[in-house]
Amino acid sequence: MKGMSTSFSGSENNLVSLTKTPAFVKIIGFSFLCLSLLIILRSFSSDITTVSNPTTPSLKFPMSFTSAPTAGDNPSPPPSAEAAVPELRQPGMERTGIVDENGAMTNEFVVGEFDEEVIDSVVDEKNGSDENGGGVLRGKIGKFKVCDESMRDYIPCLDNMEGSLERHCPPKGKGLDCLVPWPKGYKLRITWPKSRDEIWLSNVARTPFAKGKAGNKSVVRKGDKYIFPGDRTQFAQGVNQYLDQISKMVPEIAFGQRTRVVMDISCGIASFGAYLMDRNVSTLSIATKDVHNNQIQFALERGVPAMFTAFTTHRLLYPSQAFDMIHCSRCSINWTRDDGILLLEVNRMLRAGGYFIWAAEPVHKHEENLFALLKEMEDLTRRLCWELLKKEGDIYIWRKPLNNSCYLSRAPAVQPSLCSAGDDPDNVWNVNLTKCITQLPENGYGANVTAWPARLHSPPDRLFSIKMDAELSRREIYKAESNFWYSIIKGYIGAFRWEKLSLRNVLDMRAVYGGFAAALHDFNFDCWVMNVVPVSGPNTLPVLYDRGFIGVMHDWCEPFDTYPRTYDLVHAAALFSVEKNRCNVTTIMLEIDRILRPGGRVYIRDTKPVIEELVEIAQALGWVSFKYDSSEGPHSHWKLLIGEKRL
Repeated sequence: MKGMSTSFSGSENNLVSLTKTPAFVKIIGFSFLCLSLLIILRSFSSDITTVSNPTTPSLKFPMSFTSAPTAGDNPSPPPSAEAAVPELRQPGMERTGIVDENGAMTNEFVVGEFDEEVIDSVVDEKNGSDENGGGVLRGKIGKFKVCDESMRDYIPCLDNMEGSLERHCPPKGKGLDCLVPWPKGYKLRITWPKSRDEIWLSNVARTPFAKGKAGNKSVVRKGDKYIFPGDRTQFAQGVNQYLDQISKMVPEIAFGQRTRVVMDISCGIASFGAYLMDRNVSTLSIATKDVHNNQIQFALERGVPAMFTAFTTHRLLYPSQAFDMIHCSRCSINWTRDDGILLLEVNRMLRAGGYFIWAAEPVHKHEENLFALLKEMEDLTRRLCWELLKKEGDIYIWRKPLNNSCYLSRAPAVQPSLCSAGDDPDNVWNVNLTKCITQLPENGYGANVTAWPARLHSPPDRLFSIKMDAELSRREIYKAESNFWYSIIKGYIGAFRWEKLSLRNVLDMRAVYGGFAAALHDFNFDCWVMNVVPVSGPNTLPVLYDRGFIGVMHDWCEPFDTYPRTYDLVHAAALFSVEKNRCNVTTIMLEIDRILRPGGRVYIRDTKPVIEELVEIAQALGWVSFKYDSSEGPHSHWKLLIGEKRL
């Protein structure tokens, strides 16, 4: 025992001596460091494996395009990236919250940086609407009632004054407050391209227009359908033969290449635009709401771009140099009246070097009246510096000049005069027509767009003429917007089976640069998009037309000039958060319901407080609705609302 004790004491002394050596201290320090790193790495691993809802694609691009995000150098073609995947939560992201009296954090917390706009929107939600009627709704909403049967084709700003062709919207508080009913026997639309030639009888108004057209054999009633024979239109030899004749008269028109965007004035049932689609031409068919008040309804039911336009005292709601060609056949417009003020408006909208085609003969039945009108027309177009390229029968084709040289070389007394340098030809909302010639940009902007389809993804020069905050990063913003919507639509296709929707008539309520429409084209959806640029934001309409799209300026505090049951899909990105301080959001939702076809869908992407309110309104409208988190997770301020208006 004594020996063992002595041995143990010696070992103890050796151990004490060892712990005092520098090597031992280093080993202990290194072990402590490894243990600390292991704990940190396990915490980091826990963070990065937490993902958000995978059902919707990532919303990485800001919904207000005034900053300078980065993107790839080449937007054409769009990126062939995989379907959008959920974004992982980044390590080190701040997590803040409210600690209650027991020391526990509540569920009310913010992930990420402090966002003043989001917090302000929550405060606004609690404080109520502003003095202008904007803001959000309070309390529970009951079901909206159905309007009287007589309102099934109601257009609020065009149907409230007898005999007026121009917009007269209902005063504040007198707007639509009920659901516009659809006709008895309404059926899901016939899909394109079959709908070009036939539509359901029950889906359009039965008016004298339909009977008259049936008598003209351009519309034939057959059983429960209206039939549109392409060889029995206002064009004697049929639409395709008429288009071939135009191409032979002036081959430089080059449908589908040089000529991509066309306006058809007094369009009838829009057969001209319907058949141009086969030639890769996007045609906007316009007409006034007159005694033939459902010709636009026929066009829209067929699946052809069309809308009401009052060609009277105000500028049309399209930018300068919008259309590569403007067409008017058998229209009853007297172009030379009032010093040619209506033709001057055509000149404003016509692209430099663009074509004006006029089939003149049916305007006046008496030969002597027609002869005098033609003389006046030739004189007016000469003073406008238009070149008469070809005349064949009753078809006249003029070309607008490429620059201002002809205008500036005219004698000083020649009328009409040039518009002042301060005139903004793209300012179109509630602007009166003027008797002057819109000058072309000295830098050639608008005349130098590339041919289709290259122009779809090529940033146009007019991108730099838009009045907005960003100055040096516009090309990057343009490319980033296209890339963003490409990835979003790819995600929609994967998550929501968009390929089965049979889209045809689509409305983008806040189009910005048209990235949404471009993505639909890139994914080969056989549809057209009405791109709307709200008056509350930058006027990007010229860029949309330079890309080869159609669009219009509009104030969403007022109804849209189209029939009920126009669109299969209505898309709104960051619209309500912008407009809620100007407009009543319930009124906008009622307007969406009015113009949405039964069986159609609504996709609304906006901030969380806005979506929470819209969910309640959607239920009151009778939509079947679903709310989704964006892939940033349940605490992101961006959400997605999908509504379906079931038949």
